[in-house]
Amino acid sequence: MDVTWIITIFLIGFVGSFVSGMLGIGGSIIKYPMLLYIPPLLGLSAFTAHEVSGISAVQVLFASIAGVWAYRKGGYLNKSLIIYMGGAILAGSFVGSYGSQFLSETGVNVVYGLLALIATVMMFISKKQIDDKPMNDISFNKALAASLAFVVGIGSGIVGAAGGFLLVPIMLIVLGIPTRMTIASSLAITFISSIGGTIGKLMTGQVDYYPAAIMIVASLIAAPLGANAGKSMNTKVLQWILAILISATTMKIWIDIL
Repeated sequence: MDVTWIITIFLIGFVGSFVSGMLGIGGSIIKYPMLLYIPPLLGLSAFTAHEVSGISAVQVLFASIAGVWAYRKGGYLNKSLIIYMGGAILAGSFVGSYGSQFLSETGVNVVYGLLALIATVMMFISKKQIDDKPMNDISFNKALAASLAFVVGIGSGIVGAAGGFLLVPIMLIVLGIPTRMTIASSLAITFISSIGGTIGKLMTGQVDYYPAAIMIVASLIAAPLGANAGKSMNTKVLQWILAILISATTMKIWIDIL
């Protein structure tokens, strides 16, 4: 592989992981279309949808844990939320990632498009202003949280994502979790989800190890930088950045599918 290819893959991983750490998502909502479209646009060899989902699954594992490490001392990690949603999404992501081998290339892209579309709609639903509520007073419906996490895990496992781009709006809108706690806890849940997703992709031979290794290096550098940037940004700005990124990605993937 030439230098241009290596730099391209590294930059895709870096940008996606920076966004991952900043917004509390695994980054696949950004990296999936970038890996799918940017290499052929630059005249480089294209990845298949299955290869992209496999690379993304492995990369998200490292991006999310690097982001969590940056948030470990902020007091924003909700352990109860992480246990309930993390356990459910781990099971769902393994089911989805293992079952993805039976889907066509178009099928994988359609699942991604549907997940992105749902996330887009949810991000533009207004939520109660609870960001000023004391962290110790936060409560949530545990059964609902676990059920939604399991469903998200199945869909995100198929496309090699960890579901952070869906977990964030669910936690903000449905469960009523404050923004910074959502971002920090979502990264932890995303890490747990990516374990199941990665195992499923490895078992079914969908991982291209060389580009995955390059993106892992980029993740370990960029995710903590993004997390530190997110700590100092206005929560409304963070929400709008995520909404715009998800919307743009959704339009692009559906234009290509249709």
